[in-house]
Amino acid sequence: MADHAIRLNDGLDAYIRTVGMRESEHLRALREKSKATLVNAQLAIMPEEACFLDLLVRLSGAKRIVEIGVYAGYSTLALAQALPEDGYIVALERDERFPPVGQPFWKEAGVDHKVDLRYCDANEGIEVVLQENGPESFDFAFIDADKASYMNYYEKCLELVKPGGLICVDNVLWYGRVIDDADTTHQTEAIRRINEHIVADDRVDMSMLTIGDGLTVVRKR
Repeated sequence: MADHAIRLNDGLDAYIRTVGMRESEHLRALREKSKATLVNAQLAIMPEEACFLDLLVRLSGAKRIVEIGVYAGYSTLALAQALPEDGYIVALERDERFPPVGQPFWKEAGVDHKVDLRYCDANEGIEVVLQENGPESFDFAFIDADKASYMNYYEKCLELVKPGGLICVDNVLWYGRVIDDADTTHQTEAIRRINEHIVADDRVDMSMLTIGDGLTVVRKR
């Protein structure tokens, strides 16, 4: 039995993206557009993570998703493509500069009608979603926004999703900084806190994966 995961290199990354995942034409076009036009295009999730989220949505049968953090809308498009025709996403984003990059691709993919994009502070926005819909009204949540607020996002999403619903928390390895004892920046400390909180949370089942920058998948009991 292996005692550690294989260490990926550029060759293995390329191999995985060739035979280990499927990226739609619209997702690929949006990723390339983001790389060409946005300085921080790396803030978007990786294509293999998008593929995994797509699979989780389909496996879970999710119809109602809340997404905290949209950026240019790559993850939004991946989630929307996985939803059935009557599904929808409430997508919360505070910066109005970035979603317009992705919106034409949502439209071209024929999924823009599934996305309720709301520009707001996500801490306030998630409260509004709870007030509008009530507890246990969503099937799936994806958290990928400001790290200092991860604890609040997680707790609110735990209220919002149904028993058996999924919460996916991105950037839980934080580029390896979580194991750097010298790094005491507020973002790194916030990631450490949420990781320790989730693993000790007996309200959920969970697993942390090394995909992308680390993704924790949580199932509400």
